[in-house]
Amino acid sequence: MRSWPAESPFAASVYGRRHESLFRAPSEIARSPSVFWTRGPAGDRDSEMTGSQEEQDRIATEAARWLVALEEDPDNAALLARFETWRRADPEHEVAWLSTSDIYDLMAHTTPVHAANWQRPVTRPRSHARRNPPGRRPSMRRRAAASLVAATIAACLALIFLPGLVIRFQADHVTQTAEVQTLRLEDGSIVRLAPDSAIDVAFRAGERRVHLLKGEAFFEVRPDPQRPFRVVARDVETTVLGTSFNVRLMRDGAEVSVRSGLVAVDTKGRQERLEVGDWVQVGWNGVMHRGGIPRDEVAPWLHGQIVARDRPLADVVDELRRYFPGAIAFAASGLGSRRVTGVYNLADPASALRAVVGTHGGSVSEVTPWLLVIRGG
Repeated sequence: MRSWPAESPFAASVYGRRHESLFRAPSEIARSPSVFWTRGPAGDRDSEMTGSQEEQDRIATEAARWLVALEEDPDNAALLARFETWRRADPEHEVAWLSTSDIYDLMAHTTPVHAANWQRPVTRPRSHARRNPPGRRPSMRRRAAASLVAATIAACLALIFLPGLVIRFQADHVTQTAEVQTLRLEDGSIVRLAPDSAIDVAFRAGERRVHLLKGEAFFEVRPDPQRPFRVVARDVETTVLGTSFNVRLMRDGAEVSVRSGLVAVDTKGRQERLEVGDWVQVGWNGVMHRGGIPRDEVAPWLHGQIVARDRPLADVVDELRRYFPGAIAFAASGLGSRRVTGVYNLADPASALRAVVGTHGGSVSEVTPWLLVIRGG
Protein backbone atom coordinates (compact mmCIF):
# COMPACT_ATOMS: atom_id res chain seq x y z
CA MET A 1 0.00 0.00 0.00
CA ARG A 2 1.24 3.50 -0.78
CA SER A 3 2.85 5.52 2.05
CA TRP A 4 1.42 9.03 2.48
CA PRO A 5 3.16 11.98 4.16
CA ALA A 6 2.99 11.46 7.92
CA GLU A 7 1.23 14.79 8.45
CA SER A 8 -1.47 13.93 5.91
CA PRO A 9 -5.01 13.46 7.28
CA PHE A 10 -5.27 10.52 4.89
CA ALA A 11 -2.24 8.84 6.49
CA ALA A 12 -3.71 9.44 9.92
CA SER A 13 -7.00 7.85 8.92
CA VAL A 14 -5.28 4.75 7.53
CA TYR A 15 -2.55 4.21 10.07
CA GLY A 16 -4.16 5.79 13.11
CA ARG A 17 -5.67 3.86 15.99
CA ARG A 18 -8.84 1.93 15.08
CA HIS A 19 -11.80 2.89 17.29
CA GLU A 20 -13.78 -0.33 17.61
CA SER A 21 -16.60 1.50 19.39
CA LEU A 22 -17.52 2.99 16.02
CA PHE A 23 -18.49 -0.43 14.64
CA ARG A 24 -22.14 -1.36 14.97
CA ALA A 25 -24.08 -4.37 13.77
CA PRO A 26 -26.61 -3.88 10.94
CA SER A 27 -29.41 -4.53 13.44
CA GLU A 28 -28.19 -1.62 15.58
CA ILE A 29 -27.96 0.62 12.53
CA ALA A 30 -31.52 -0.26 11.58
CA ARG A 31 -32.76 0.74 15.04
CA SER A 32 -31.17 4.18 14.77
CA PRO A 33 -31.76 5.40 11.18
CA SER A 34 -30.12 8.65 10.28
CA VAL A 35 -30.80 11.03 7.41
CA PHE A 36 -27.84 12.76 5.86
CA TRP A 37 -26.36 14.15 2.68
CA THR A 38 -23.19 12.73 1.22
CA ARG A 39 -20.50 14.15 -1.01
CA GLY A 40 -18.23 12.20 -3.32
CA PRO A 41 -14.57 12.94 -4.11
CA ALA A 42 -15.60 15.41 -6.82
CA GLY A 43 -17.72 17.37 -4.36
CA ASP A 44 -21.03 16.32 -5.88
CA ARG A 45 -24.01 15.84 -3.58
CA ASP A 46 -25.74 12.48 -3.69
CA SER A 47 -29.35 11.77 -2.82
CA GLU A 48 -30.84 11.69 0.66
CA MET A 49 -30.92 8.24 2.25
CA THR A 50 -31.96 6.55 5.47
CA GLY A 51 -30.30 3.76 7.47
CA SER A 52 -30.89 0.71 5.26
CA GLN A 53 -29.07 -1.91 3.21
CA GLU A 54 -29.13 0.50 0.26
CA GLU A 55 -27.56 3.17 2.48
CA GLN A 56 -24.79 0.84 3.65
CA ASP A 57 -24.01 -0.15 0.07
CA ARG A 58 -23.92 3.51 -1.00
CA ILE A 59 -21.55 4.43 1.84
CA ALA A 60 -19.27 1.48 1.04
CA THR A 61 -19.13 2.59 -2.60
CA GLU A 62 -18.28 6.15 -1.55
CA ALA A 63 -15.47 4.87 0.67
CA ALA A 64 -14.05 2.89 -2.24
CA ARG A 65 -14.20 5.98 -4.48
CA TRP A 66 -12.39 8.02 -1.84
CA LEU A 67 -9.69 5.36 -1.66
CA VAL A 68 -9.13 5.50 -5.41
CA ALA A 69 -9.17 9.31 -5.51
CA LEU A 70 -6.69 9.68 -2.63
CA GLU A 71 -4.47 6.95 -4.03
CA GLU A 72 -4.23 8.83 -7.31
CA ASP A 73 -3.69 12.28 -5.79
CA PRO A 74 -2.60 12.01 -2.12
CA ASP A 75 -1.09 15.53 -1.96
CA ASN A 76 -4.22 17.38 -3.09
CA ALA A 77 -5.07 19.54 -0.06
CA ALA A 78 -8.56 20.39 -1.26
CA LEU A 79 -9.31 16.73 -1.89
CA LEU A 80 -8.01 15.79 1.58
CA ALA A 81 -10.18 18.47 3.16
CA ARG A 82 -13.30 17.22 1.38
CA PHE A 83 -12.42 13.67 2.42
CA GLU A 84 -12.11 14.67 6.09
CA THR A 85 -15.46 16.48 5.90
CA TRP A 86 -17.10 13.37 4.50
CA ARG A 87 -15.40 11.03 6.97
CA ARG A 88 -16.51 13.04 10.00
CA ALA A 89 -20.05 13.67 8.79
CA ASP A 90 -21.36 10.37 10.15
CA PRO A 91 -19.95 7.48 12.20
CA GLU A 92 -20.97 5.07 9.45
CA HIS A 93 -18.64 6.89 7.05
CA GLU A 94 -15.77 6.14 9.42
CA VAL A 95 -16.83 2.50 9.70
CA ALA A 96 -16.96 2.11 5.92
CA TRP A 97 -13.65 3.90 5.47
CA LEU A 98 -11.78 1.76 8.00
CA SER A 99 -13.24 -1.42 6.50
CA THR A 100 -12.29 -0.35 2.97
CA SER A 101 -8.74 0.66 3.90
CA ASP A 102 -8.30 -2.55 5.91
CA ILE A 103 -9.35 -4.65 2.91
CA TYR A 104 -6.98 -2.71 0.64
CA ASP A 105 -4.12 -3.09 3.10
CA LEU A 106 -4.88 -6.79 3.53
CA MET A 107 -4.77 -7.32 -0.23
CA ALA A 108 -1.35 -5.68 -0.33
CA HIS A 109 0.13 -7.84 2.43
CA THR A 110 -1.62 -11.21 2.07
CA THR A 111 0.11 -14.17 0.45
CA PRO A 112 -1.80 -15.11 -2.72
CA VAL A 113 -4.10 -18.12 -2.43
CA HIS A 114 -2.24 -19.92 -5.21
CA ALA A 115 1.27 -18.91 -4.16
CA ALA A 116 2.26 -22.59 -4.14
CA ASN A 117 2.17 -22.51 -7.95
CA TRP A 118 5.17 -20.16 -7.93
CA GLN A 119 8.67 -21.41 -7.20
CA ARG A 120 9.94 -18.04 -6.03
CA PRO A 121 8.31 -15.87 -3.40
CA VAL A 122 7.25 -12.44 -4.61
CA THR A 123 8.68 -9.69 -2.41
CA ARG A 124 6.62 -6.55 -2.22
CA PRO A 125 8.85 -3.53 -2.98
CA ARG A 126 9.24 -0.95 -0.27
CA SER A 127 7.52 2.33 -1.01
CA HIS A 128 9.63 5.51 -0.93
CA ALA A 129 6.73 7.92 -1.28
CA ARG A 130 7.18 9.12 2.31
CA ARG A 131 10.64 10.47 1.45
CA ASN A 132 9.34 12.94 -1.14
CA PRO A 133 7.71 16.11 0.20
CA PRO A 134 4.28 17.07 -1.21
CA GLY A 135 4.45 18.75 -4.58
CA ARG A 136 7.84 17.29 -5.54
CA ARG A 137 6.94 14.17 -7.47
CA PRO A 138 9.46 13.67 -10.31
CA SER A 139 8.23 12.23 -13.57
CA MET A 140 10.77 9.39 -13.28
CA ARG A 141 9.07 8.30 -10.10
CA ARG A 142 5.68 8.42 -11.81
CA ARG A 143 7.00 6.21 -14.60
CA ALA A 144 8.57 3.81 -12.11
CA ALA A 145 5.36 3.69 -10.11
CA ALA A 146 3.35 3.04 -13.25
CA SER A 147 5.72 0.23 -14.21
CA LEU A 148 5.45 -1.25 -10.73
CA VAL A 149 1.65 -1.09 -10.83
CA ALA A 150 1.60 -2.73 -14.26
CA ALA A 151 3.95 -5.48 -13.09
CA THR A 152 1.90 -6.03 -9.95
CA ILE A 153 -1.33 -6.26 -11.93
CA ALA A 154 0.28 -8.73 -14.33
CA ALA A 155 1.51 -10.85 -11.42
CA CYS A 156 -1.92 -10.77 -9.76
CA LEU A 157 -3.62 -11.79 -12.98
CA ALA A 158 -1.18 -14.66 -13.36
CA LEU A 159 -1.82 -15.81 -9.79
CA ILE A 160 -5.56 -15.68 -10.40
CA PHE A 161 -5.67 -17.33 -13.80
CA LEU A 162 -2.74 -19.78 -13.67
CA PRO A 163 -4.64 -22.49 -11.74
CA GLY A 164 -7.53 -22.16 -14.19
CA LEU A 165 -5.18 -22.51 -17.14
CA VAL A 166 -3.64 -25.64 -15.62
CA ILE A 167 -7.10 -27.18 -15.22
CA ARG A 168 -8.00 -26.24 -18.80
CA PHE A 169 -4.98 -28.19 -20.06
CA GLN A 170 -6.00 -31.21 -17.98
CA ALA A 171 -9.74 -31.13 -18.67
CA ASP A 172 -11.80 -32.43 -21.56
CA HIS A 173 -14.80 -30.30 -20.62
CA VAL A 174 -14.92 -26.94 -18.79
CA THR A 175 -17.80 -24.61 -17.93
CA GLN A 176 -17.77 -20.88 -17.28
CA THR A 177 -19.57 -18.83 -14.62
CA ALA A 178 -23.34 -19.58 -14.60
CA GLU A 179 -22.91 -22.03 -17.52
CA VAL A 180 -24.30 -25.58 -17.39
CA GLN A 181 -23.27 -28.19 -19.97
CA THR A 182 -25.04 -31.45 -20.76
CA LEU A 183 -22.58 -34.00 -22.13
CA ARG A 184 -23.21 -37.43 -23.67
CA LEU A 185 -20.21 -39.70 -23.18
CA GLU A 186 -19.18 -42.37 -25.68
CA ASP A 187 -20.94 -45.11 -23.66
CA GLY A 188 -24.23 -43.20 -23.64
CA SER A 189 -23.93 -41.95 -20.07
CA ILE A 190 -25.01 -38.35 -19.40
CA VAL A 191 -23.01 -35.78 -17.44
CA ARG A 192 -24.47 -32.45 -16.41
CA LEU A 193 -21.57 -30.19 -15.60
CA ALA A 194 -22.29 -27.37 -13.14
CA PRO A 195 -20.97 -23.81 -13.61
CA ASP A 196 -17.25 -23.16 -13.13
CA SER A 197 -16.49 -26.89 -13.22
CA ALA A 198 -14.18 -29.21 -15.13
CA ILE A 199 -13.86 -32.94 -15.84
CA ASP A 200 -11.38 -35.22 -17.57
CA VAL A 201 -12.78 -38.36 -19.23
CA ALA A 202 -10.65 -41.52 -19.51
CA PHE A 203 -12.43 -44.61 -20.87
CA ARG A 204 -10.58 -47.92 -21.26
CA ALA A 205 -11.53 -51.46 -22.21
CA GLY A 206 -12.39 -52.57 -18.67
CA GLU A 207 -13.16 -49.26 -16.97
CA ARG A 208 -14.95 -45.96 -17.41
CA ARG A 209 -13.26 -43.21 -15.39
CA VAL A 210 -14.05 -39.52 -15.00
CA HIS A 211 -11.91 -37.11 -12.98
CA LEU A 212 -13.79 -34.20 -11.42
CA LEU A 213 -11.09 -31.54 -11.43
CA LYS A 214 -13.20 -28.65 -10.20
CA GLY A 215 -16.74 -27.82 -9.16
CA GLU A 216 -19.69 -30.21 -9.40
CA ALA A 217 -21.33 -32.68 -11.76
CA PHE A 218 -24.40 -34.89 -11.93
CA PHE A 219 -24.02 -38.31 -13.56
CA GLU A 220 -26.64 -40.57 -15.17
CA VAL A 221 -24.68 -43.74 -15.83
CA ARG A 222 -25.64 -46.28 -18.48
CA PRO A 223 -25.37 -49.82 -17.04
CA ASP A 224 -22.41 -51.93 -18.17
CA PRO A 225 -21.47 -54.80 -15.81
CA GLN A 226 -18.21 -55.35 -17.68
CA ARG A 227 -17.03 -51.78 -17.19
CA PRO A 228 -17.63 -50.09 -13.83
CA PHE A 229 -18.06 -46.32 -13.93
CA ARG A 230 -15.77 -44.42 -11.55
CA VAL A 231 -15.71 -40.74 -10.65
CA VAL A 232 -12.52 -39.54 -8.95
CA ALA A 233 -12.51 -36.31 -6.95
CA ARG A 234 -8.98 -36.11 -5.57
CA ASP A 235 -8.81 -38.82 -2.86
CA VAL A 236 -12.49 -39.76 -3.14
CA GLU A 237 -13.53 -42.43 -5.65
CA THR A 238 -17.16 -43.24 -6.42
CA THR A 239 -17.90 -46.54 -8.22
CA VAL A 240 -21.21 -47.53 -9.85
CA LEU A 241 -22.57 -49.88 -12.48
CA GLY A 242 -25.69 -47.95 -13.44
CA THR A 243 -27.20 -45.15 -11.37
CA SER A 244 -27.62 -41.38 -11.05
CA PHE A 245 -25.67 -39.40 -8.50
CA ASN A 246 -24.02 -36.04 -7.81
CA VAL A 247 -20.41 -35.29 -6.88
CA ARG A 248 -19.29 -31.92 -5.54
CA LEU A 249 -15.81 -30.71 -4.68
CA MET A 250 -15.64 -28.48 -1.60
CA ARG A 251 -12.80 -26.53 0.00
CA ASP A 252 -12.43 -29.19 2.74
CA GLY A 253 -13.44 -32.35 0.90
CA ALA A 254 -15.97 -33.88 -1.48
CA GLU A 255 -19.66 -34.77 -1.27
CA VAL A 256 -21.50 -37.60 -3.02
CA SER A 257 -25.31 -37.92 -3.06
CA VAL A 258 -27.47 -40.56 -4.76
CA ARG A 259 -30.70 -40.05 -6.69
CA SER A 260 -31.11 -43.64 -7.93
CA GLY A 261 -29.32 -46.97 -7.64
CA LEU A 262 -26.36 -47.90 -5.46
CA VAL A 263 -22.84 -46.44 -5.27
CA ALA A 264 -19.67 -47.23 -3.35
CA VAL A 265 -17.51 -44.37 -2.08
CA ASP A 266 -13.88 -45.15 -1.27
CA THR A 267 -11.21 -43.01 0.35
CA LYS A 268 -7.94 -43.95 2.03
CA GLY A 269 -8.90 -47.58 2.60
CA ARG A 270 -12.46 -46.90 3.82
CA GLN A 271 -15.67 -47.55 1.93
CA GLU A 272 -19.27 -46.37 2.31
CA ARG A 273 -22.20 -47.81 0.35
CA LEU A 274 -24.95 -45.37 -0.49
CA GLU A 275 -28.56 -45.93 -1.54
CA VAL A 276 -31.23 -43.56 -2.86
CA GLY A 277 -31.29 -40.34 -0.83
CA ASP A 278 -28.02 -41.07 0.97
CA TRP A 279 -25.17 -38.59 0.99
CA VAL A 280 -21.65 -38.68 2.36
CA GLN A 281 -19.12 -35.91 2.87
CA VAL A 282 -15.48 -36.97 2.91
CA GLY A 283 -12.88 -34.57 4.29
CA TRP A 284 -9.39 -34.47 2.86
CA ASN A 285 -8.31 -35.74 6.28
CA GLY A 286 -10.34 -38.92 5.65
CA VAL A 287 -13.17 -38.14 8.09
CA MET A 288 -16.60 -39.16 6.77
CA HIS A 289 -20.03 -37.77 7.60
CA ARG A 290 -23.19 -39.24 6.10
CA GLY A 291 -26.91 -38.62 6.18
CA GLY A 292 -30.09 -38.72 4.15
CA ILE A 293 -32.18 -36.26 2.15
CA PRO A 294 -35.33 -36.51 0.00
CA ARG A 295 -34.57 -37.89 -3.44
CA ASP A 296 -35.65 -34.68 -5.18
CA GLU A 297 -33.11 -32.67 -3.16
CA VAL A 298 -30.18 -34.45 -4.79
CA ALA A 299 -28.43 -31.94 -7.08
CA PRO A 300 -30.90 -29.06 -6.52
CA TRP A 301 -28.66 -26.85 -8.68
CA LEU A 302 -30.19 -28.61 -11.69
CA HIS A 303 -33.41 -26.78 -10.78
CA GLY A 304 -31.70 -23.46 -10.06
CA GLN A 305 -31.56 -23.81 -6.29
CA ILE A 306 -29.22 -24.29 -3.36
CA VAL A 307 -30.80 -26.36 -0.60
CA ALA A 308 -28.67 -25.88 2.50
CA ARG A 309 -29.17 -28.07 5.55
CA ASP A 310 -26.91 -27.01 8.40
CA ARG A 311 -24.06 -26.19 6.00
CA PRO A 312 -21.12 -23.87 6.74
CA LEU A 313 -21.85 -20.40 5.41
CA ALA A 314 -18.51 -20.32 3.55
CA ASP A 315 -19.46 -23.52 1.72
CA VAL A 316 -22.71 -21.96 0.48
CA VAL A 317 -20.83 -18.81 -0.56
CA ASP A 318 -18.37 -20.94 -2.55
CA GLU A 319 -21.30 -22.43 -4.45
CA LEU A 320 -22.79 -18.99 -5.13
CA ARG A 321 -19.43 -17.82 -6.51
CA ARG A 322 -19.89 -20.18 -9.44
CA TYR A 323 -22.97 -18.20 -10.48
CA PHE A 324 -21.81 -14.63 -9.79
CA PRO A 325 -19.94 -12.85 -12.64
CA GLY A 326 -17.35 -11.27 -10.38
CA ALA A 327 -15.63 -11.70 -7.03
CA ILE A 328 -17.10 -12.26 -3.56
CA ALA A 329 -14.77 -11.34 -0.68
CA PHE A 330 -15.01 -11.90 3.06
CA ALA A 331 -14.33 -8.98 5.41
CA ALA A 332 -15.91 -10.74 8.39
CA SER A 333 -13.77 -13.13 10.40
CA GLY A 334 -15.66 -16.07 11.86
CA LEU A 335 -18.79 -15.61 9.77
CA GLY A 336 -17.82 -18.31 7.29
CA SER A 337 -17.94 -21.05 9.93
CA ARG A 338 -21.54 -20.26 10.94
CA ARG A 339 -24.16 -22.82 9.90
CA VAL A 340 -27.05 -22.00 7.57
CA THR A 341 -30.26 -23.75 6.52
CA GLY A 342 -32.46 -22.55 3.70
CA VAL A 343 -33.38 -22.62 0.01
CA TYR A 344 -31.72 -20.01 -2.20
CA ASN A 345 -32.34 -18.96 -5.80
CA LEU A 346 -29.32 -19.29 -8.08
CA ALA A 347 -30.90 -17.06 -10.74
CA ASP A 348 -30.10 -14.06 -8.51
CA PRO A 349 -26.83 -14.92 -6.73
CA ALA A 350 -26.36 -11.44 -5.24
CA SER A 351 -29.76 -11.53 -3.53
CA ALA A 352 -29.17 -15.13 -2.47
CA LEU A 353 -25.85 -14.08 -0.94
CA ARG A 354 -27.54 -11.31 1.06
CA ALA A 355 -30.12 -13.80 2.32
CA VAL A 356 -27.42 -16.30 3.35
CA VAL A 357 -25.29 -13.72 5.14
CA GLY A 358 -28.31 -12.02 6.69
CA THR A 359 -29.21 -15.14 8.67
CA HIS A 360 -26.32 -14.29 11.00
CA GLY A 361 -26.65 -10.51 10.97
CA GLY A 362 -24.10 -9.97 8.22
CA SER A 363 -24.44 -7.69 5.21
CA VAL A 364 -23.18 -7.52 1.64
CA SER A 365 -21.75 -4.34 0.13
CA GLU A 366 -21.50 -3.84 -3.62
CA VAL A 367 -18.15 -2.11 -4.09
CA THR A 368 -18.56 -2.45 -7.85
CA PRO A 369 -21.03 -4.53 -9.90
CA TRP A 370 -18.29 -7.18 -10.00
CA LEU A 371 -17.13 -7.08 -6.36
CA LEU A 372 -19.31 -7.97 -3.38
CA VAL A 373 -17.85 -7.71 0.13
CA ILE A 374 -19.33 -9.68 3.02
CA ARG A 375 -19.28 -7.83 6.32
CA GLY A 376 -19.97 -9.26 9.75
CA GLY A 377 -22.88 -8.49 12.02
